[in-house]
Amino acid sequence: MLVALLLGSLVGAALGLLSVQFLAYLRQLLRQPRLVDPPNGITGSVLALEPEIRAASIAAVNVLNSVERRRLASGGEVLILNAGRRNFREPWARDFGFASFGLAELQSKRVLREGLEMFLRYQVPDGQFPVKMHSTSVLNRYLHAQFGREQPIHAPLRPKFRTGHDTLSLDGNALLVIASANYLRLTGERAWLDARWEALGKGLDWLGGHAGSDGLLKQQSYSDWADTVARNGRVLYTNVVYWKAIEEMRWMAGLLDRQGAQASYTAQAERVCEAVQRAFWRADEGHFAASDTFELLSSSGNLLAIAWGLAEPEQGHQILDEMERRGMADPVPTRATDRPYPPSAIALENRLGGLASYHTEAAWLWLGAWHVIALCRFGRMEEAREILSRIASTVVRDGVIHEVYGPDGRPLSSFWYQSEAPLTWNAAMVFHACRVYARWSGLAPAARSETAPPGMAVNRREHR
Repeated sequence: MLVALLLGSLVGAALGLLSVQFLAYLRQLLRQPRLVDPPNGITGSVLALEPEIRAASIAAVNVLNSVERRRLASGGEVLILNAGRRNFREPWARDFGFASFGLAELQSKRVLREGLEMFLRYQVPDGQFPVKMHSTSVLNRYLHAQFGREQPIHAPLRPKFRTGHDTLSLDGNALLVIASANYLRLTGERAWLDARWEALGKGLDWLGGHAGSDGLLKQQSYSDWADTVARNGRVLYTNVVYWKAIEEMRWMAGLLDRQGAQASYTAQAERVCEAVQRAFWRADEGHFAASDTFELLSSSGNLLAIAWGLAEPEQGHQILDEMERRGMADPVPTRATDRPYPPSAIALENRLGGLASYHTEAAWLWLGAWHVIALCRFGRMEEAREILSRIASTVVRDGVIHEVYGPDGRPLSSFWYQSEAPLTWNAAMVFHACRVYARWSGLAPAARSETAPPGMAVNRREHR
């Protein structure tokens, strides 16, 4: 009896302490400023312009207004690009890598440089870069989003090297190499490259340590951009990004006149390209398979293979034809896959949360942007204009670039989750696609001389 009373007292005290701590946490959370929609850059002068220019203006403002100064755990401050605002107010390697295409178009040299140097600073001895930099937990971020409060940013950023599923993510390493090449094309700073050549080489070597005998990377489930899907082993998207990173290292080796390294990377890129063709091309289906396990048409790997030149011209046209036939850009460009993955491949939390379509039937504007670029590359300008027009209509309708769109064309959401707005990865790629289309159609000069569309209302003083 006495033991039972003591246990009851201890349990009651523990619950009381937890209640006090939770109430204190809740009070602190509610003191955070309310989330408000950031300005979208639509001024009176922009309203009179074409939807594509209005969408480009919104995209640019979504990116530049997501830049802020943050403290690092190792000391000092850095200008970073947040992945988002409501759910992802922190820099991710993958998001930053793709956003670098838009940042280069916007000539945001300082954001590119400081973001790259931040990730390179925290590279571990074996060559891995952080998956992201963060200062708060997933649960804390989620609760702030659910209560409509800004995420706290007072704590310094520190590196994280494993995903939320406790897996290693390979594509972030490759995308930071690609982002470095984008920075160099913008600035031509060979001294910057020379000082970071060893780190970039180690980053690529770390990826090579995950390759099989055929030279292709093998990954864990839930570890690439489609991280709600159990895609493991050899995955098309990851290996196309890997190939592109090798190609960029070959190009950067040429900038430094490192002829031996250039020859080595040339041979490595050719080997990976040939292995991708052997492993994934399905001539009878007219597209590359998503992975060893899934034969479906995944737009990410296929579109990047076209846009970056891994796919042969005949293959590229077949892929684009198949995507059109399967309606992958309807109603919002572009769906992640032509059909769903089996339910058993979708992460349990997504199925329970009503977001099973997140990386399947749902559409992502960064994929739509690569769709436009792929069509431009093959001179299919009328189709590119149609896809770009659908993107622009979606962006102008919402006044912001969302994370992901459901099959109904509206931002994907459930009781448990609201689509991030803005998602800077999407926004930067939309701006990049607008500029690529303008150059290919002769509406803009080939040189990247533009800094922002006309009428854009944003303070860019710190972004240079």
